[in-house]
Amino acid sequence: MLTEPTRQKLYALQLHGMAEAYEEQSQQSASRELSFDDRFALLVERQWLWKENKALTTRLVQARFKAQGCLEDLDWKDSRGLKRPLLDQLSTCDWVKYHQNCLITGSTGTGKTFIACALAHKACREGYRSLYYYAPKLFRDIATAQADGSLSALIGKLAKVRVLIVDDWGLAQGTEAQYRDLLEILDDRHGVGSTVITSQFPVSRWHELIGLPTLADAILDRLVHHAHRIELKGDSLRRKKTT
Repeated sequence: MLTEPTRQKLYALQLHGMAEAYEEQSQQSASRELSFDDRFALLVERQWLWKENKALTTRLVQARFKAQGCLEDLDWKDSRGLKRPLLDQLSTCDWVKYHQNCLITGSTGTGKTFIACALAHKACREGYRSLYYYAPKLFRDIATAQADGSLSALIGKLAKVRVLIVDDWGLAQGTEAQYRDLLEILDDRHGVGSTVITSQFPVSRWHELIGLPTLADAILDRLVHHAHRIELKGDSLRRKKTT
């Protein structure tokens, strides 16, 4: 059997998973007892898994998560106000499917960023593209895009992401122009994407933090409606780990 030429052609066709499975089958005597259809099905299944894993790896790299973790890694010993039924509901990613938002609030160190990234990580595993942004950096990137003429490209990029994390909302005060551009981003994402906001400030203070009543009304209208809320309580988990 000319297994090597066949294997090389599979690699040349970018069928890496199938090539690996074909090589394994050629070395396993038990595989010869399978029918052609069964062997071929195993090759196709391996190629499918290889393609899915490669796509997932690409989504995770492009997401640029600050915290690496999964919902399965959540520490329930310090409840912090976490409600398991809500997290179980969010883990289905129906909130992404139906373009709903998630607002996570709590004091420093209560795990807001980890939970946000874990939710988006699950979305990546379900096939949705995600992107992490530290809120002050988002405002800096908006300002830079305004200056160099790339704002339309930035807005278009953010509009296409199914899950957008804006971490530490309220730490940086934006200008009126930046808030207007943020509103445009949220408006373009409305009904097509989900946004995860984390903040040390309760949602009731977000209007005050923006400081521009008309813009604040419009921004919060797009964020708060149809949003799941996770309100974390307690002391910093980082402080507990160092004591």
